[in-house]
This record gives sequence, structure tokens and C-alpha cells, in this order.
Amino acid sequence: MMNPATLLRRATLCCMVFEILWHSGQGLNVCMSGSATSCEECILIHPSCAWCAQEGFGRVRCDLTQSLQIRGCKAQFIEFPSSQTSILKSNPLSTKGSAPSQNEVTQIMPQKISVSLRPGDQTSFQVQVRQVEDYPVDLYYLMDLSLSMKDDLVTIHNLGTKLTEEMSRLTSNFRLGFGTFVDKNISPFSYTEPKYQNNPCNGYKLFPNCVPSFGFRHVLSLTDKVDRFNQEVQKQMVSRNRDAPEGGFDAIVQAAVCKEEIGWRKEAFHLLVFATDDVPHLALDGKLGGLVNPNDGECHLDKNNENSASTQMDYPSLGLLGEKLAENNIYLIFAVTRRYYVIYKNYTALIPGTTVEILDMDSKNIIQLIVNAYNNIRSKVELTVSDQPEDISLSFTATCQDGQPLPGLRKCSDLKIGDTVSFDVNVEARSCPKGAASQSFTIKPVGFKDRLEVTVDYSCDCGCTRAAQTNSSVCSSTGTFTCGKCYCEPGYLGSHCECQEGESGNNPLGACREAEGKRMCSGRGECSCNQCLCYESEFGKVYGSFCECDDFSCARHKGVLCAGHGECHCGECKCHAGYIGDNCNCSTETTSCLADDGQLCSGRGHCVCGHCHCSEPGAFGDTCEKCPTCPDACGTKRECIECRLFNSGPLADNQTCQRLCKDEIITVEALDTDDSAGVLCLYKSENDCVMKFMYSEHANGKSILTALKEPECGGGPDALMVLLAVVGSILMVGIILLAAWKLAITVHDRRAFAQFQNARCRARYEVKGTRLCGGDSPDWMKVGHGHEK
Repeated sequence: MMNPATLLRRATLCCMVFEILWHSGQGLNVCMSGSATSCEECILIHPSCAWCAQEGFGRVRCDLTQSLQIRGCKAQFIEFPSSQTSILKSNPLSTKGSAPSQNEVTQIMPQKISVSLRPGDQTSFQVQVRQVEDYPVDLYYLMDLSLSMKDDLVTIHNLGTKLTEEMSRLTSNFRLGFGTFVDKNISPFSYTEPKYQNNPCNGYKLFPNCVPSFGFRHVLSLTDKVDRFNQEVQKQMVSRNRDAPEGGFDAIVQAAVCKEEIGWRKEAFHLLVFATDDVPHLALDGKLGGLVNPNDGECHLDKNNENSASTQMDYPSLGLLGEKLAENNIYLIFAVTRRYYVIYKNYTALIPGTTVEILDMDSKNIIQLIVNAYNNIRSKVELTVSDQPEDISLSFTATCQDGQPLPGLRKCSDLKIGDTVSFDVNVEARSCPKGAASQSFTIKPVGFKDRLEVTVDYSCDCGCTRAAQTNSSVCSSTGTFTCGKCYCEPGYLGSHCECQEGESGNNPLGACREAEGKRMCSGRGECSCNQCLCYESEFGKVYGSFCECDDFSCARHKGVLCAGHGECHCGECKCHAGYIGDNCNCSTETTSCLADDGQLCSGRGHCVCGHCHCSEPGAFGDTCEKCPTCPDACGTKRECIECRLFNSGPLADNQTCQRLCKDEIITVEALDTDDSAGVLCLYKSENDCVMKFMYSEHANGKSILTALKEPECGGGPDALMVLLAVVGSILMVGIILLAAWKLAITVHDRRAFAQFQNARCRARYEVKGTRLCGGDSPDWMKVGHGHEK
């Protein structure tokens, strides 16, 4: 009978064997299939692979850790570098922005991290972000002073006072600045003829006097002196340029990069309000005026606080604009007229940290617009990554206020100031970079000065490599002994470098075949001194003890090996972080599956490989957003009808309505309810009218909402008249019933009285043979017989 110790050892051995088989994919050992010839090659095959540096261990040294131990490799000789994370600096998150020193305010935690990465392996860390209360705000108002904005200039004369009053409810530390722009003062963008030099409005009857054009003019640095802001605004005069587009993007770059001149505080929340009523010029437009030098993104303010390089270089590109705004932690608010809302909305998708609001034609809503934009910006947190190394893959999982993890997202919305959100960040090194031993990158929320600095070290070397012995006696003095193996000098072969090339060895056939019946060296090499020497291939590397492996025979996607998102190891794709599948073509990112309302696949399907698979019957579209037959279809579209046509309902604010309601809306006098392809929806409005609309999806995928111009309202009855009518009806019925009752009683009483009279008469006046009652009365009782004298 076995003793307990023996049973325990056998049970442990069985468990280890089971784990090896499970981990290696039902018997396929990825480590051994790679046939690595060195410790460094071994650890590159897969994160689960280990190398045995024990002398005389055997031919196959690259294997799973458990397998190596079972085969007799001692623990101290096993090389198995692993990825890990070390937190270097982690100050706690602040709750208030009004700290004694603003440098002490912390809105992201941790602040510094060191990551050691093994190629192909992953490690993770968590980032927490909180927007603190009462944080200082710097707001720079950048205004278009072209002629079409003359009404707006009058409207904002007292903007400083009103804006400060509103912002004081949000922060106790607010500063305001002012700048203006028109366009480059060269042809064909502006009037450059001599008669227009001092007055571009010369000869323009509607507005005969204005100032010369200019690119960007910094008027007032950020200050808490509200009166100064109002005074400077009241001094401004409009100008006139020739073409419709303006030079606003030139001005935005200058306002962002001229930090000292503008007065941006490092410890403040930076808002740049861009007010215009037209589209901007973009990069390459400057070539029309002979400007071939690209915009350098540098500050060029002269002694007059104007952009001296405006007529020397091209307009900036969207990429440059976004880069400079991000570098200086600036949130850009496009305040534009309704006509150009969609154009600027498209810009916000390309420039992180920007938002767009609809500006009234005379800017009368500018105060509420800024407050709404500020609240909207502070209601969300979005992480950005800068200086990300090429060999690093990052994937994010956001955990917002509902506590549900959202894989693939690096953004949280609908937050309140003071809320804390977290992001899990997975880091993977795809390969070992050449040259640099360590690299770094930065993670920061858009518009924040706070950031997380991540330093990356690569575990690409094995510890045993540092103890290498050159010309070792173990290697017949003709090779280097390292990590338990001999690496022979050119011309020598064998496990101890005991053979020279060309020698046959003792058993060439058995040593160079993977198994009985298989080709020698897999047909892709030649056997020399009991070792396979693999042929070179124009397609890639052929390797392995029997030349059985290569790095080019893996699955492809659209002709690209491992879809470009993985590495090929011995016929199997090893996918980078964020990708799965046999050919690594399936992305685990879910951003593309997010609908406009923030739900994955609109709550009607599942995100698979970055694409929505709709599970709700009748749902379709890129994010399953189209579904006329879904129970909630009419309710969802109703909100869009209300906000787009009547500016009412829960989506009434401009930003939300424009973002969520992109369907075409057609208004008609009467609905065609016979349309079988559409769904008739109706609801009761606030004033008890009935609103009807048809929801249909065309074959081209376009959603159409056909709605009545006005709700159907019947002539509503007067409440008092209805009350009087009801009361009157009740009284009338009561009177009729009372009269009927009275009539019945009267008839009944008369009949009873008649019977009584008849009976009394019979009892008193009985005459012989004659009845005097019942109609026979004596003559003297009758009137008119002449008995009266």
C-alpha cells in the first residue's frame, strides 16, 4: 500500500501534467513547436515559455515551466522573465481646486509608473481621474471681426460682467481675455488695392467705414478685471475681407502657443471660445496667395500684439491645431451659427478636446452657450496617449459612474464635478525595440495639466546570458557556453562543438528526422554532424531542430500575415493586445460599436470583432440604431421630433439634439398612413394635441421621419360651459323625474278622492229605486232649471 507522501507526489504530478496539456492547447505545446535555439528566442515565442539553462539538460530546452520541472530542470536554472508594474508616485486625488498651492491639486492617480514588459506578455494598471470642485478657469474669447459680425460686437459690449456673474457660480477663480481675427491681409483673401488700405469698406454703402484686415490681434491678456474686458470690447471695430472663409484657425494656434502673452495659468482650466459666422481657411489654402511655407505652430506676436507671420506662412492643418491645443491643455469651444454647425461638428471628431455650440446671429445667447459648453466639457473625461512607442500596444477599459466595465473605451460621460472614474490599462510589448533599453509615454485626460508618466523597460534578455563563457572547455574550446548550451564558432557543430562542418557524425539519419518516416530536416535543410542546417528562404526565416518551423506560413487576412496585428511563430499567429482570432483580424475594441447614445450596439446586439451583430428582430445599421419595428422606436424618434421641430423635450439643448438626431425630417400637411414600409407613431403633446409622424428606413439605409407640420388640435371645450352643461343636465333630469313623480301622485290622489266622494254620495242620498250619485243628481242640485226667483 502506498504511503500518503507517495500519493501526494503522484497527485501533484498528475495536476502538473494536466495543467501543461490545458495550457498548451490540448497537447500543442507552443514553446516546443517554436524550436528556439537560444534563451532570447525562447522567451520571444510566447509569454508562457521558459528556458532551462542547466548543463546537459537535453536538446529541447524551451518549454513550459511545469514541463521543464517534470523533465528534471532545477528551479534555479529556469529562465522565465515576467512583466510587472511598479508605482513610483501616487499622490491622492484632491477634492477641491482652491488649494493653498494649485500645484498641490491632483486630478489623476497615480502620477508615475514603471513597467517591465516581456515581449508578447501583458501587464495592467489602473488610472483614476476626478474633476475637482472650484477649479480655476481661464477663458479667452476669440472673436471674428469680419463685417458680418458687426451686430455681434454690439451684443457683447457687457459680456465680461454677465459672463463673470454666471461663471462665479461654477468657480471662485475666473479670468477673462480677449482676441480678434479677420484674415490674411493679402490677395485674394483681403482687399489690397490702395484705395482699400486704410478702409476696406470704402464704397460699401451699407457700412462705409471699417478698419484694415489683420490675421490675429491679441487685445487683452487674461485678467480678473471685468471692466477692462468690457472697455476693450467696446473699442473694437469690424473689418472687411474679400472671400467668405476666415483666418480663424491661424488665430487659434497663436492663442494656444503664445502662453506668456495670453497669460494662460498652468494650474487653471483653459477654455478658448471661438466665435464666428463662417467657415475657416485650412492648410494649403494659403497657396492661393503664394504662401508655400507650412505653418510652424510657433508664436509670432509682434510689439503690436499681432501675428507677424500671418502673411508669410500657410494656414494650419487640423492635425497641427489639435496638437497645439493638446500640448497646452486647451478646450476649444466652437460658437458658430446654425448654418455651419455640421461643418464644425465634423471638426470636433478630428480635434480632441473640442465641442461646438450654435450661436445666435447676433450672439445674444453667448453667455448661456459658454456655460453650457463648460458644463458639457466638465461632464466627461477622456484619456489621450502621447509619445506611445511603436512596439507598445495599449488597450483601455473604462469604469464610469454605473460601475460597469466598458472594454475598449477610454472615455466617461454624464459625470458630475467631483465624480471619480477609473480606467484599466493593459500594456503589451509586441517585440524588443532596437537600441533603446527603455522608453516612456504619457497618459493624460484631455484638457488637464495632470498626467501619468509611464516608463517602459523591456525584458528581452535572460539572466544566464550575462554569465556566458567564451572558448569554454565544455564547448571543446571552440564555442561559447551560455544558458546551458554551446554556441559554436563558424565551421563547428555538435552539442559540444566537437564536429566540423562536412563530417557525417555517428547517426545522421536519426538525429535529423523529427520522427520515423518523415523527411530529413523536413525537406528544408541538410544534415551535418547530426544537426539540421536550415536553408535560407526568400519568404522569411526557416528554423527549428528539424527545420520544421518558419515565420511566414501563418494565416493571412486580405493577404497580410496575421492581419498585421500579430507575429508568426512556427505556423501560428501570436496576436498583439487588442486582437484575437486565427489570423488576428478580430479586434476587441468596442469604440466602433458605440451608438450616438453611448450604448453598445444601441442595446440591440453584441459587438464582435469591432462590428455590431444585431440580435433584436428588425434592428440593423452599423450600431443597430435602425429598428422601425422595435418597441421603443416611436419613443426614441419622438424625442428627435420634439427637439428638432419644436425645440422641446428632453433633448432640447442644441448639442444633444444635433448629436443624437441626425435623421432627415420632412414636414407635411397630411400623413400617408398607407405606406407599408413605415411605422405610424403618435403621441400626446403638452397642450393635449396629438402629434403624428411616420418612421421609415429606405433601401439606401437612410432614416426618414415624415411629420405633420403642426399637431392636430381639436377645438377644446370651455371648462365652465362643460360644468354648467353637466350641472344643468343633472338638474333637468331631476326636475323631469320630480314632475313625473308629482303627476303620478296627483293622478293617484284624484282617483282615490273620486272613489271617496262616490261612496259618500251613495250613503247619504239613496232614493227609492233611484240612485242620485254616480251622475244622477236631483234637479235642485243642477244649475239653470229656473227654480231660483
